[in-house]
Amino acid sequence: MFLKKIPTLITVLSLAALAACQDKAEPVAAAPLPIIQNNQLRYPAGHPQLPLLVSTPAAAAKSISVELPARLVWNEEKTQRIYPAFAGRVAHILTDVGQAVSAGQVLAQLASPEFGAAQADTSRAVADATLARQALQRQRELFEAGVVARKDVEQAEADAARAQAEVARAQARTSLYGSASGVNQQLGLRSDIRGVVVERNLNPGQEVRPDASGAPLFVVSDPGSLWVQIDAHEADVADLRPGARVSLLVPTLPDQKLDATISAVTDQIDPNTRTIKVRATVANPQRLLKSEMLATVRYERTVAKGLEVPATAVFLKGTQHYVFVQSQPGVFEPRDVKVAYESAKLVLLSAGLQEGEQVVSQNGLLLARELRIAQDSALANGAAQEQGKR
Repeated sequence: MFLKKIPTLITVLSLAALAACQDKAEPVAAAPLPIIQNNQLRYPAGHPQLPLLVSTPAAAAKSISVELPARLVWNEEKTQRIYPAFAGRVAHILTDVGQAVSAGQVLAQLASPEFGAAQADTSRAVADATLARQALQRQRELFEAGVVARKDVEQAEADAARAQAEVARAQARTSLYGSASGVNQQLGLRSDIRGVVVERNLNPGQEVRPDASGAPLFVVSDPGSLWVQIDAHEADVADLRPGARVSLLVPTLPDQKLDATISAVTDQIDPNTRTIKVRATVANPQRLLKSEMLATVRYERTVAKGLEVPATAVFLKGTQHYVFVQSQPGVFEPRDVKVAYESAKLVLLSAGLQEGEQVVSQNGLLLARELRIAQDSALANGAAQEQGKR
């Protein structure tokens, strides 16, 4: 029985070996490498890498689109930051973040002994002024009766004038914070502008002091317009003058077309960032824009001359910029260029190219790698030939 199974086993192994030989893939010939000749990288016709090397013609540029980083902040001309004028304890909070308020509205009340002392000073000044007027009236009556001298009347008039001045000063101080008379120690935190409470930094029962450094108790602003803080370069100052209009791009609002107007430009350069602070104003009627949003400002800058190429076509080696020019199908050569301006998408070249020349705009790194390999191979072959001559 065992001897009968041996031919069957041999047959199965033979069939498996035959199938393995039939399934073995045929070796694929590797694509020929490009060669370097006269500093040009030449690909043979039909090379599989050629479709990857997309070229774009260098075009004359009349203007370039400049993009600058920006940040949205509250319009300080329509913003009030409220601090306590006297020390006290928070008794009542009458408004919260997001609530619209009118000019003169009380946002919170403090129980303030210091403000109570100021109110007491006002009441005392009123009482002293009343007494001084009465003393002046008596002195005048006595003078008319010939009992006192004129100098006594004049002294009483001066005392009455000083008392009245003290009343005016004390009342002006207390009325500034909502209490012209009376002593109740209730200090109201009021908004002097119409707007929306955009920030609140106090809690019930909190002790506050006017000399404490920190955030304001309330921030009230009109969000109908915001400021745009722009970090510009020296070359942008000529275009970003007060009154100029720019486009505002907000990543979270890609479908919104927003325009801002330049309102102010600083006269100094930030020593840390080497940028110039530019301020613009943007309307926000629907309140879609929020403070501290990051944005991009775009404007068109007119140029006298230059060629425009995609930013992906320009490379940097050391301090020298270069591009790959396709002089004919399958033939590429590196070309040194001079960059006048570069952005995230486009680069303006002032020298090194002619209008209409084809530059590689996609997969240029692949071309740079092949050029380096070809140069290394050419150097190695040259060294081998020199060694063979010896």
